[in-house]
Amino acid sequence: MNNNTTPHINGKLLYYAFIAGGNQVLKHQTEINRINVFPVNDKDTGTNLASTIRSVIDNTKPHKSYKTTVNNIAEAALVGARGNSGVIFAQFLYGLSRETQNKTFLTLPEFAESVNRSIPYIYEAIANPVEGTMLTVIKEWSDFLNSKKEAIHNFKNIILDSLTVLETSLAKTTKTLKVLNKSGFVDAGAKGFVIFIKGITDFIRNTDIRKLVTNSEESISLIHSEEVTSEPINYRYCTEAIIKNMQIDKKELQQHLSSRGDSIVVAGSNDVCRMHVHTNTPAELFHQLKDYGTITYQKVDDMVRQQEIALKRKWNIALVTDSTCDLPQDLIDHYQIHMAPLNLNFGDNHYLDKVTIHPDQFYNLLETRPEFPQTSQINEHAFTNLYSHLASHYDAIIAVHLTGHFSGTYTNSKKAALRVSKEFNKPIQVIDSKNLSGALGLLVLKTAQNIASGHHFESIITNLQEDISQAKIFVSVRDLKFMIKGGRVSKPKGLIASAFGLNPVISMDSNGKSLLFGKTFSQQASLNKIYKHIQKINKGKKVWNYIILHANSPIEAQKTADKMNDITGLKALSIVNISPVIGMHAGGGALAISILFNQ
Repeated sequence: MNNNTTPHINGKLLYYAFIAGGNQVLKHQTEINRINVFPVNDKDTGTNLASTIRSVIDNTKPHKSYKTTVNNIAEAALVGARGNSGVIFAQFLYGLSRETQNKTFLTLPEFAESVNRSIPYIYEAIANPVEGTMLTVIKEWSDFLNSKKEAIHNFKNIILDSLTVLETSLAKTTKTLKVLNKSGFVDAGAKGFVIFIKGITDFIRNTDIRKLVTNSEESISLIHSEEVTSEPINYRYCTEAIIKNMQIDKKELQQHLSSRGDSIVVAGSNDVCRMHVHTNTPAELFHQLKDYGTITYQKVDDMVRQQEIALKRKWNIALVTDSTCDLPQDLIDHYQIHMAPLNLNFGDNHYLDKVTIHPDQFYNLLETRPEFPQTSQINEHAFTNLYSHLASHYDAIIAVHLTGHFSGTYTNSKKAALRVSKEFNKPIQVIDSKNLSGALGLLVLKTAQNIASGHHFESIITNLQEDISQAKIFVSVRDLKFMIKGGRVSKPKGLIASAFGLNPVISMDSNGKSLLFGKTFSQQASLNKIYKHIQKINKGKKVWNYIILHANSPIEAQKTADKMNDITGLKALSIVNISPVIGMHAGGGALAISILFNQ
């Protein structure tokens, strides 16, 4: 392909052609984002395509075999695909890999035929294919290649000529789709594909692999558009996942997703399937999907919160916490609190705490699944993305996390905050609450109310740091078996304690470490011990508020709330099913009281 008479393309030329096209998409993210109005006006098509391409650039290397190269590209794209457009593009590459013969190089007829055979893959991947989009442009490009496939000695010229066909097809998208006609834009996904092929044609004209390798090694960041539509959002969560070893076919999965939302794309194979859907119920969706295969990756973007950040901010200070913070969802929404989910795994199945798995679902699995769940901290990269986005809109950011002794989440958050604060020249304060669950929730709520009251950034931080010493949590464990399974209690000690019917009471010390507050011979005795202690420390202090927490024990939780009402003269702020990340060790039936005293 480096001269007019080259009748074939090998693996290395395919690789470098992809890199050339991909680099052009990376450079034009902002332009593609700007014109994104279909299927959802969320201005992220350029970023999604760039993320998909970045996955290929970062995870593949040149290989002389065309078949090996196209397989590697397709696999990396499928794993890294993001958004509707990214998944469609990955599916096109997947179809290309499936429809390529096992050869070191391909002739023009073979290449054109493989492109033609890949078209049904992208149409089948989409629940409701719409013409005048990326689909149409790729199909018309394929039709042109096939019309010229007998000109085997003009491979280079035919690829160059195909750009004219692509640009004509792209221009027609404005007239084909009513929503595009109204805006005057071309389809963003189609524009991304045309830019990709243009990068390839530039490479064909001026083959300079050395320069290309240098450029591809440069880190081109993903650009997040700050333009967000003000249009009503019908489905709140942009949801993606990788499902391996699916037990149903992709059509069945599409039908299942269609009952839960829209913007549905199902790419890949039953061995490795990439899905995309906009839905209001990601937790219910994944609770069913777990029976259809192994969920190895999940990503959920809250499009309502993204819209609020850009257009409907109530205050100029953003408040961030993690999913171990136990507060009712209505308060989280009212105060626009940004909650980052910890990762939760049952065997090979991956979940996002409180986003793709709710506490009631978690406790059912805890009782029925043989494997004990595992958790992992939120990584620095996730916090960097979050803080960069928030810093683009807010004057300052405050983050309050679970105790650093339980997770590296606080440390990762602090590292990301330092980097983003320096880049944006805005204050970002990350606080170790030295607590968790409802106690963390009360600290976050009080901070949110101080922000809403218009307090200055510095005074909010000062008050929060003083409040930390006034926050307490007491957990009554009904059954030690989960603490034994999780390694919190050694098996020999646990068996002895269980044999004697001991029920421990767990609390937190002033440094954020777990503390054995006491042990009794029944859960009721444990609760009585907690009540007496609260009555003791309540003398001379005023209760700001308290939360009752439970692990799937709503009736017992209500009894506990009634008792606390008698003690404090206050009604509980809420009764909440305790965070899975915390409750996995306390186990089903656990009850807890979190309380915050005034300074």
